[in-house]
Amino acid sequence: MTEVRFGTAGYNTLRGPGVANLDLSLFRTFALRSNMTLQLRIEALNATNTPHFANPAANVANLQLNPDGTVRNLGGFGVITSTNRLGRQYDEREFRLGLRLTF
Repeated sequence: MTEVRFGTAGYNTLRGPGVANLDLSLFRTFALRSNMTLQLRIEALNATNTPHFANPAANVANLQLNPDGTVRNLGGFGVITSTNRLGRQYDEREFRLGLRLTF
């Protein structure tokens, strides 16, 4: 049986899927009196509702070979099975409404 080789690529040279968010906000300020203003805020976080996929699996321990030494099954190597939370509680589109009274 021949030894399996994975090339000469360095450690951590592969990159996973990118992360892009489109956050939108609209603000409108109304003058109530000479020293009072009211601001209406509408914000949309992840407005395009884009999923953020995690990095692909990098474990090659489940590699299966054919009798002649060629690769038969990678055993999940390079497969994306989850999403990345980005440190936020939720990854879906989120709307926020707010009022700000300044005096």
